[in-house]
Amino acid sequence: MSRPVIRPAQDCRFDAVSLGEVMLRLDPGEGRIRSARTFAVWEGGGEYNAARGLSRTFGQRTAVATALVDNEIGRLAENLILAGGVDASLIVWRDFDGVGRQARNALNFTERGFGLRGAMGVSDRGHSAASMLQPAEIDWDHLFGTLGVRWLHTGGIFAGLSESTAHTAFAAMESARKHGTMVSVDLNYRPSLWHGQSAQKRVRDVFTGLCAGADIVIGGPTDFTQRMGIVTPPGMPEEVAERDAVAAAVLERFPNLWLVASTRRKVHSASVNDWSAVATARNAPTIVSTDYERLEILDRVGGGDGFVAGLIYGLLKGHELARAVEYGTAHGALAMTTPGDNSMATLSEVEALVSGQGAHVQR
Repeated sequence: MSRPVIRPAQDCRFDAVSLGEVMLRLDPGEGRIRSARTFAVWEGGGEYNAARGLSRTFGQRTAVATALVDNEIGRLAENLILAGGVDASLIVWRDFDGVGRQARNALNFTERGFGLRGAMGVSDRGHSAASMLQPAEIDWDHLFGTLGVRWLHTGGIFAGLSESTAHTAFAAMESARKHGTMVSVDLNYRPSLWHGQSAQKRVRDVFTGLCAGADIVIGGPTDFTQRMGIVTPPGMPEEVAERDAVAAAVLERFPNLWLVASTRRKVHSASVNDWSAVATARNAPTIVSTDYERLEILDRVGGGDGFVAGLIYGLLKGHELARAVEYGTAHGALAMTTPGDNSMATLSEVEALVSGQGAHVQR
């Protein structure tokens, strides 16, 4: 399989659409959730963060497909989405019953961590509006066929919310590919979404379905081996690294895939990580990014989503894969130097890192 052809920008209303849940993140800053008296409020979500980064950092036309309850909390989320430059016209609005018995807006309390104390997230997302999204609630053929979208991004967080969200993701991906839209998936395994005796089988089925409908998948080796049961091909040379072997096995298992990518993080402490990425395209050597050794981190949430946004941007702009991977790695690194789920980096800052410049003072 050669590199997929991306639809021309002039033929499409959107450069990228993300399908996923948007939560309100309540952030106690340098403190703890259990002892907080004030919280900063951000919007965020694994799939949404990529669309916002593509919009605010990279200047792309993006939208989010999701569902919210029509009350003051939902409208706050909408205002934050719009402030992030992301089109909100694809939001499915649920009626508010006054209490939230039928549907509610999801919340996510997140501590940043520091030093020996790791970051911690406490989700409050049960019975959320997005978790009830049904495949037919959005006209996918109108979106991808009539309006036109160059890229769809979704992932394992959204698909893991419920049976209906998995089917919604599959329907969106099928329509996107039918109309020539590139599809990327970030498996983004979250243990809190996969409880119960049937979780192991369900995660395998959902992740397999996501990989079967994508052009690009982002995931770590354990996502493919432990959660999907993929084994490396026999006869793999000993000198091939584990990630290379797993990527080769994934590409062999899913002939629709063009690229398997993964971020790599070595945790020295909550505040200091080594950060890099690796990507393997079909019939091509594995690409390893710049290694940001001992990267100082303010807030690690959203680093992986920043990588996805930068990677997508690089490919949308027609860059070679190696440079697109560098855009992703640099953007993910910068996203972790500011608070909140979403990147506050500028394109010039990303390009400076991609070009090998460091944290020089700008006057």
